[in-house]
Amino acid sequence: MRDAGADGSAVWQVRGGGVAFAARADRPLLQSAEAAGLPWASSCRNGTCRTCLRRLQSGEVAYRIEWPGVLPDERQAGWFLPCVAYPRSDLVLAEGPTQVLPVT
Repeated sequence: MRDAGADGSAVWQVRGGGVAFAARADRPLLQSAEAAGLPWASSCRNGTCRTCLRRLQSGEVAYRIEWPGVLPDERQAGWFLPCVAYPRSDLVLAEGPTQVLPVT
């Protein structure tokens, strides 16, 4: 944890892909990335479209909804949806492509 926000909520450090930014524990990671000026792709902002899909190298995120649009095997591989994921630790984002969409 980097420090605490003005309201006492945790603020975690996120890094990877040549960037680093602070992420508040009380807001989805996508909002913190946007506040830091990062142009992350997004669309629905409710965890269904998968536009913002990214992969963690290390760290932990949590969801406030039961079904965030990530399959169990994808979650095990570190994939998460920043639009509905809340940081629970410092995070390191994996290098490489941000999305892996199924071929149909």
